[in-house]
Amino acid sequence: MAQQALYDAEHDAFRATVRGWIDKHVRPHAERWDEQGVVDRELFTSAAADGVLGFAIPEEFGGGGVEDFRFNAVMGEELARSAVSSGAAGVALSNDIVFPYFTDLTTQEQRQRWLPGIAAGEQIVAVAMTEPGTGSDLSGIRTSAVRDGDHYVVNGAKTFISNGQNADLVATAVRTGDHPHRGLSLLVIERGMPGFERGRNLDKIGLHAQDTSELSFTDVRVPVANLLGAEGDGFTGLMRNLPQERLSIAVGATAAAEGTFARTLDYVKERTAFGQPVGTFQNTRFVMAEIHTELAVTRSYVDDCVRKHLDGALTAEEAAAAKWWTTELQVRVVNRCLQLHGGYGYMREFRIAKDYEDCRVSTIYGGTTEIMKEIVGRGLGL
Repeated sequence: MAQQALYDAEHDAFRATVRGWIDKHVRPHAERWDEQGVVDRELFTSAAADGVLGFAIPEEFGGGGVEDFRFNAVMGEELARSAVSSGAAGVALSNDIVFPYFTDLTTQEQRQRWLPGIAAGEQIVAVAMTEPGTGSDLSGIRTSAVRDGDHYVVNGAKTFISNGQNADLVATAVRTGDHPHRGLSLLVIERGMPGFERGRNLDKIGLHAQDTSELSFTDVRVPVANLLGAEGDGFTGLMRNLPQERLSIAVGATAAAEGTFARTLDYVKERTAFGQPVGTFQNTRFVMAEIHTELAVTRSYVDDCVRKHLDGALTAEEAAAAKWWTTELQVRVVNRCLQLHGGYGYMREFRIAKDYEDCRVSTIYGGTTEIMKEIVGRGLGL
């Protein structure tokens, strides 16, 4: 029996909406955003106005009220597959990775306070875990939050924070106790709080339009009312969304590789060498056949992971496997496709060069390939 299609008519309609939004609000600004290293804040308000931001936020707070990860997947696929500014990924990041902290871990008072602005794209969000001295090992977090009456006094620093320059609300992992895990809590630190400073917008190899920042906290007084969940539940809060975060990365990596492949296929059909199209050489045919097959197999696997996630059955091990496999595949695909472009592949005026710059970090953020394999290996009882 044939498997039912993953997407239906409303998802196809949403895909058309996302493409229209990209063409109108992203493509015209792509080069400028790459040069300035950050997108305009209007990107988020336009996304909200067009219905591609906050669709899982309840309607009572101005969102779409649709909890269906397939819409997230469509959004991520279209952004990744399109040859547009890397900065637009900040919208998908918000939908898939950051918003769940504000919808799932908040009290009714917090939702009323934050969600309307978030849903409207007027309040940009970020999550801050990584510190200069710790990455994948969350038990190493040292940013402290000491209770002082109705406030926490926060001191420390974070780095590699996506949306860091634009963010108004930062869900921040802080240490409120000595236990490696039960001593972690989540606080929302807001733009304008005295002592909350943004450092430089980091100069990265790729993803040039995505603002990635250092944040510092010096005696920042944060109301206890900004605590997400209970004190000491931060580690649990961080862990609960990781499968979706890693699946989101897997979906984007697969679609990005598919976009690179499609553009390369067009190129090798048009580009000539020795009096014939590059695509007619046996080596090119073999390389493209191998990539086509690997992408087809991976697409089936990733779509199956999406189905499991919809059913609430996706395990941490399956999400980790999907994340490392797809991102490593993306790197391999881009590398081989660049080779088929010859010297032009090294020129930044060709999209393949930007693909090469952008893809490398995918095997690092969201948990490195090595950490993902460790998770899978432990799941095997090793």
